Amino acid sequence: MSTTDAAQITRQVLGELFGSGAQALSVRLWDGTSWPDEAPRRATLVLNHPGALRAMLVPGTDLSMGEAYLYDDIDIQGDIESVFGLADHLMELAADRKAWLRLARNLLRLPAPGAKRYGQRGPAQLSGKQHSVERDRQAVTYHYDVSNDFYGLWLDARMVYSCAYFQSPEDDLDTAQLHKLDYICKKLRLQPGQRLLDIGCGWGGLVIHAAQHYGVEATGITLSQLQAELANAHIQAAGLTGRARVQVRDYRQVDELGAYDALVSVGMFEHVGKALLGVYFARARKLLKPGGVFLNHGIANRATDRPVRGKTFSDTYVFPDGELVPISTTLSIAEANGFEVRDGESLREHYALTLRHWVRRLEARHEEALKFVDEPTYRVWRLFLSGSAHGFTVGSNNVYQALLVKPGPSGRSGLPLTREDWYAANHLGS
Repeated sequence: MSTTDAAQITRQVLGELFGSGAQALSVRLWDGTSWPDEAPRRATLVLNHPGALRAMLVPGTDLSMGEAYLYDDIDIQGDIESVFGLADHLMELAADRKAWLRLARNLLRLPAPGAKRYGQRGPAQLSGKQHSVERDRQAVTYHYDVSNDFYGLWLDARMVYSCAYFQSPEDDLDTAQLHKLDYICKKLRLQPGQRLLDIGCGWGGLVIHAAQHYGVEATGITLSQLQAELANAHIQAAGLTGRARVQVRDYRQVDELGAYDALVSVGMFEHVGKALLGVYFARARKLLKPGGVFLNHGIANRATDRPVRGKTFSDTYVFPDGELVPISTTLSIAEANGFEVRDGESLREHYALTLRHWVRRLEARHEEALKFVDEPTYRVWRLFLSGSAHGFTVGSNNVYQALLVKPGPSGRSGLPLTREDWYAANHLGS
C-alpha cells in the first residue's frame, strides 16, 4: 500500500470516528499534513507511520492505545490530559461491537505495525498466587523500585506519592502535601507517646511528620527496599532515629497485636485485592488497642462500573494486580470485621489538582528523567498521571478517607462530639 493510500484511509477513519463536529485536538499525519485542519488546538495526536492508527485502535482496548504511545507509533503533544476525552469516546465505541467491526474493516487495510519494541522495563510479569506476600512484593517492586531519583524529580520535597490537600487551588504542591500530612494526623488525633503504624508508608513522609510534630513513636512498613532505605536516611537526617523507623514488611507479617494507638494507610489499599480485604481489616483491628483509630485512604471506582475484561494498561504497565472497589464495599467489609465507621470524606478534586502538578513537573524535567529511566518508562508515567487526572475530574475515579474505630469497652469510641479540632491551628513547620 502506498503512503498516499494509507493517508486517505486514515483520514476516512478519523472522519468516521469523530464526524464533522468541532474537534478538541488535531491529528498530524506522518507526511506532515493535519486533520481536520491546521487550526491550533490544546493537543496534537501525531501518527508517526502509515500503520499508526491501526496499532492504536486494534483490537480497541486501552492497552493497545497505551502501547501505541509507549512504543512511538503515536506521540501526544500539548495538553495530554485533554486527549482522554477522546480515549473515553473510543472505549464507548469499542463496546458497540457492530460499529467497531465496521470501523475495523478500514483499520485492517492499513499496514500492520511491527513487533513491540520493549524498553528496559517492559510489561509486568508476576509469578505465584495472586496477592500472596511474595507476588505482592513483586508488584510493588515493579512500580516503586523504578528509581528514587526519578520520583524525586516530580514529587514534592518529602516525596509524598498520594493525594495532596489543597486549601486553595493556588497552593503549591509542597504546601498542599504538608497540609495533607497534618490533616491526617489531626484526623487520627495523635498525642505524644502514642504508637502509630503506617501501612504502605512509601518514602516515610507521614512517619517523619507524625514523629516530628506530634511526638508519636512511628513505624512505617513498605514492600520496597529502595523506599525503606531512603526513608530511613531521611529519618536519620531529621534526628528522629529511635522515634521513627521504616521496615520492609507486609501488613500480614506485623504481629504486634494490640500494640498501636493509631493506624494509617495512604495509597496502599489499592494493592490489597478485593478477596483479601477481610484479611486486611481483620489484621488492622487486631493491631489496634481498644478505642484505637484507623484512617484508610484509598482510590475507589463506582458501584455502577462494568467489570473490565482482559488486561488493562494499568494492570500491564502501572499497578499489576491492583484492584479498585466501591467505597460501599470497603466500608461494608470494614464493618464486618469489627470496625465502626466514624467519618468518610471524598478528596476527588484534590487528587485531580495533585496529578496535574505531577504531570507538569514530570514534563518539565523530561530530559533529566531520561538519566534514570528510558523513554517508554517516562511515557508510562506521563500517560498514567494525566489519565488519572482526567478520571478524577470526570468522576470515574474517586479517593476517600475513611476514619474507622475499634470500639473500646461498652462501645466507648473516645472521640469528641465534633470535628472542630481537625481545623484548628496546625503543626506545620519546616
